[in-house]
Amino acid sequence: MTLSGCATELPLTVAEPEVSGTLAVGRVVTTITGESQRVYPPELRSFEVINTESEERFKVYVKSEDEYFSLSLPPGHYKINRVQISEGPFLSMAQLTGSFVLEPGVMTFLGTWRFGIDSPKYGRQVMVSMIHDEQDQKQAQQFVKDSYPTFDARSMVILIPEPSHVQSRLFEVMPYPNNPRYFRRHWW
Repeated sequence: MTLSGCATELPLTVAEPEVSGTLAVGRVVTTITGESQRVYPPELRSFEVINTESEERFKVYVKSEDEYFSLSLPPGHYKINRVQISEGPFLSMAQLTGSFVLEPGVMTFLGTWRFGIDSPKYGRQVMVSMIHDEQDQKQAQQFVKDSYPTFDARSMVILIPEPSHVQSRLFEVMPYPNNPRYFRRHWW
């Protein structure tokens, strides 16, 4: 019996012995695009990708404003499905569109994913730009060289998900039940 609603949780960086299929490397950066009175800066809590051929979902917990990731995924066509942004106890979620293809046995650099978060307000947006940054690629190659000595970092293929610029509305997610009630922003 399989549960189609569950996503396989992946670590932010996979250990070298656990790499099977393809190795996808990238960087996520989160920033606020306007003024905010909040004490907590926004950070990317997680992102989710779906293999469009097998419909298998993979969720990666980042929990950082700026971090490199390395994923061991089966080869195939993928789409970026959703992201979660947290600011302390506040959590927002957005549906995204973006797709990429991972070839078997190829190490792929997915670029730098920049998440620009609007100031806290009604109709809050997230702007995502996925770019190729030469400096980030060099740092990713160094990261691969240090973390995965058996891989050749120079053979890394650059693949930026399409579309490379996406804008979507952030929806507030109610806090988990074991969070105190005073963190609830709305009572409707």
